[in-house]
Amino acid sequence: MYTMGVDIGSASSKVVILKDRELFSYDVVQLGTGTLGPSEVIENILNKTNLKLSDISYTVATGYGRFSFDKADKQISEISAHAKGIHSLIPSARTIIDIGGQDAKAIALNDKGSVKQFFMNDKCAAGTGRFLEVMARVLNVDLNEMQNLDKMSKNPATVSSTCTVFAESEVISQLSRGKTKEDIIKGVHNSVAHKISGLAYRTMLKGDIVMTGGVAKNKGVVRAISEELDKDIIVANNPQITGALGASIYAYEEFTKED
Repeated sequence: MYTMGVDIGSASSKVVILKDRELFSYDVVQLGTGTLGPSEVIENILNKTNLKLSDISYTVATGYGRFSFDKADKQISEISAHAKGIHSLIPSARTIIDIGGQDAKAIALNDKGSVKQFFMNDKCAAGTGRFLEVMARVLNVDLNEMQNLDKMSKNPATVSSTCTVFAESEVISQLSRGKTKEDIIKGVHNSVAHKISGLAYRTMLKGDIVMTGGVAKNKGVVRAISEELDKDIIVANNPQITGALGASIYAYEEFTKED
């Protein structure tokens, strides 16, 4: 039996297929809702696994664009999906920090993996993947190289603006004054950490803290959040697919319950 979870975010589309509740395959496309990303990621995984959509017993969609995906049997919030996915991977997790393309979330879990409360920054791009993309463009560096440049910083810059537009101007100003890209990047990461930590503190930070989302692959951001919170941060394996994983587990549970 195959079940599928599809996570359609603002910047990427992710899919996970389970075979009898075990991870069977996954795929990620860096195109989100409103693009060909969802159809492309489904096509990729079906080609990879030699499956057809008719082979999938149940599909659950999550993420920002979940209601636009008409192939799903059910939609759930990304909060619930990340909670389910992380609890399956790291049962000791009690706080999830999820940084996506356009928003950031701090989620508190109980010992059964259910959501106790959550706090979300969805009004501004500051502290999100989009913020980092803008900073990388201004600095003319590859987004994937930012973590390596972070480690080379000797005197981190202070990026105080919480608004992406103002932070962009601030970074340009620092460049014109001779500040190195390495120091600015570390300052940018510290700025993201300060923004996200404000959400995380509201969960009371009990138990293990796990970071998910595409930004979790940036070790510079993980380092900065760990220092800001003075706590160890666990990065989930394949942090970008934890929402899709949670959705696929929901799909399995829903189908077996109905069956």
